[in-house]
Amino acid sequence: MSYAPPRALWASRLGFILAAAGSAVGLGNIWKFPYITGQNGGGAFVLVYLVCIAVVGLPIMMAELMIGRHTRKDAVGAFIHLEGKRSFWQAPGWISVAAAFIICSYYSVVAGWTLDYLYRALLGSFSGQSAENIEGLFGGLTADGPRQLLWHFLFMSLCLGIVIGGVQKGIERWSKILMPILLALLALLFMNGLLSPGAWEGITFLFRPDFTKLTPAAVLEAMGHAFFTLSLGMAAMITYGSYLSKQEDLLGASLRVVVLDTVIALMAGIAIFSVVFSVGMEPAAGPGLVFKTIPVVFSQLPGGFVLAILFFLLLAFAALTSNISLLEASVAYLIDERGWSRPRATWFLAGLAFVVGIPTALSYNTLAEWKVIGDRVFFDSVDMLVSNYFLPFSGLFISIYVGWFWSGTEEKQELIAGGAGWVYPTWHFLIRYVSPLAVAVVLFFKMKETGLFAWFAALLQ
Repeated sequence: MSYAPPRALWASRLGFILAAAGSAVGLGNIWKFPYITGQNGGGAFVLVYLVCIAVVGLPIMMAELMIGRHTRKDAVGAFIHLEGKRSFWQAPGWISVAAAFIICSYYSVVAGWTLDYLYRALLGSFSGQSAENIEGLFGGLTADGPRQLLWHFLFMSLCLGIVIGGVQKGIERWSKILMPILLALLALLFMNGLLSPGAWEGITFLFRPDFTKLTPAAVLEAMGHAFFTLSLGMAAMITYGSYLSKQEDLLGASLRVVVLDTVIALMAGIAIFSVVFSVGMEPAAGPGLVFKTIPVVFSQLPGGFVLAILFFLLLAFAALTSNISLLEASVAYLIDERGWSRPRATWFLAGLAFVVGIPTALSYNTLAEWKVIGDRVFFDSVDMLVSNYFLPFSGLFISIYVGWFWSGTEEKQELIAGGAGWVYPTWHFLIRYVSPLAVAVVLFFKMKETGLFAWFAALLQ
């Protein structure tokens, strides 16, 4: 017997903004954005990134929220509602829900690393250690499968505890607690960065464009990150949009989320680069910036013990607010399409995500010899598939559908309902021409970069 509760709605505009911003603000803002900025030359990369946020990210975010609010359904159910059960247009719904679940499973493992480092920071493990010893801690963590599984289990349990409470009493209530704390922690680290000797050098690096360092690969990286940082293509915004009031201004709501997400990324960049420059280290440290370089930096700074605790607490909160949206996107599918109760759906999917995440936790130790795609271990393989194919394909299909196939009257009515009908011509042009073209270009080059074309060619020979 199916269970069909009435559709939950956000209790307040602030609740939605904090929940949606929490979904967008994750490790991508505080971990990935600073290191890819460092690798791609700083200011010119940031400028391209901001342009891409405006012309690619914002229109697609509005489209996803619009689909969710119009249908009052999960990502799969939304397209069934719009086009029927036999329609091809179910594809972006299925791809995005699958992406959300897979990311949820391995994101929890990575988030577990932040909990481990928070624990180390509380114990003062970075103080009085050599740079070599601190940098070696990360290798020790990834080589320890059982330890990663413990943190993975604890983090997924936190997500379960929040999502099982529902939209208002779970996600919204905790977003109103976690996001202000996250912003306060970031503000403290940001002020510390501004007061450090490397502040001006860090700000200059981030905001003074040097177009001689801007390569075509950097432009593609900026475009891709602008899309992924907003939680687009992974069912989260469609699901969160389905809980949104019909009177809410979609443009205003989307702008608030985008601006908050972008400001947090830039503040994190300033906070990190200022202290990195203060001790004379290189900003282009790559993925190891957070788990190798930053602990070394804190070990050399006055008050570094406290700064390390604040920083890894910030990372843990950012990861948590993101992962609850990924779990909710999958839970909403079982509730809407399969008639499951929220407790049953949440327990089942959280448990399944933990199990699916086990090979990720063992990828650099017990299962290190298991190469899934090419020479990639399990974690790298699933991350490559989801980041480079699932999310771009989902975003491409959604922008094409909304731009070319969905009724323009319905779209315009959704914007008019919140008082933003005036933006329809500009938004429709961007979602019809600019956004799909940009995502298609990123997708093409990612397929080329990851060797998919070569794989197809070999298969056809």
